[in-house]
Amino acid sequence: MFGLFESKPKAASLAGKEAILLFDIGGTKMRVAASVDGVTFGEPKIGATPLEFEEGMDAFQSLAKSVLLGAKAKIAVGASAGILSKDKRSFFRMPNLPKWQGKNLAEEMEKRLGCSVYLENDAALGGLGEATAGAGKGAPILVYFTVSTGVGGARIVNGKIDARVASFEPGHQIMDRATGEELEEVVSGTAVKKRFKVNPWELSDLASREELADELAYGLYNSVLHWSPDVVVLGGSMIVGVNEIPINRIEQTLKRLLTYFPEGPELRKAKLGDVGGLHGALAYAKQVLEKPTA
Repeated sequence: MFGLFESKPKAASLAGKEAILLFDIGGTKMRVAASVDGVTFGEPKIGATPLEFEEGMDAFQSLAKSVLLGAKAKIAVGASAGILSKDKRSFFRMPNLPKWQGKNLAEEMEKRLGCSVYLENDAALGGLGEATAGAGKGAPILVYFTVSTGVGGARIVNGKIDARVASFEPGHQIMDRATGEELEEVVSGTAVKKRFKVNPWELSDLASREELADELAYGLYNSVLHWSPDVVVLGGSMIVGVNEIPINRIEQTLKRLLTYFPEGPELRKAKLGDVGGLHGALAYAKQVLEKPTA
């Protein structure tokens, strides 16, 4: 332990080396890390996410510089919440950062970093992280759901994000035809605060949380029928946080609903927490770098 008047030693310079830059841009915070060996990454740097795009890019560049420590970025991979454009260079929809929406995020990052940038949806990289380094490691077909402020998800097949035209959006499946109410509007942290008038982590009443578990199980039922996974990994603050939605109740209800299959998928809690997206970004970067060039 450092003494009262001592300071931590400065990290060693990485000048002359190459590194993979990893990032996860949330609505309030952004996380940036670097990997030199392509297997592990250093301690992430965390900073506030400015609402203005140019300010956001300045903040991102500063964090990137602080983790690269003089190394040259050979590739950068990361995510944010929203629906990507078809060319994956920008976000068509970015509900948490509306002033970033439609901006050529990849191009701007490439100008600042001097390397190719690859963007993904945050739930897709979170799922890839759990499939390659977390609770779903080794599962041939994995469905990932994150339940926090909103609800997101993805399908991971043999350690890769499954092919699709746009982002996976299981949180926006309609649960009530009469009202058009979506899964996210029923079980997310935002929904809980509106419905029960308390912050999600303050919802101590087990009966209320079991009701949420039943409703989430119906959403999972739809996705399991569509995607037929071996394993479902559940993450996000509503699942792994304080006063969480009980996973055993979700499992019981899902098992009761799934009568079309001889057996349902195994349900597991996510293991990687806030750095799941960075693990997914590293796995994605390795896949890009290993892909044969034409």
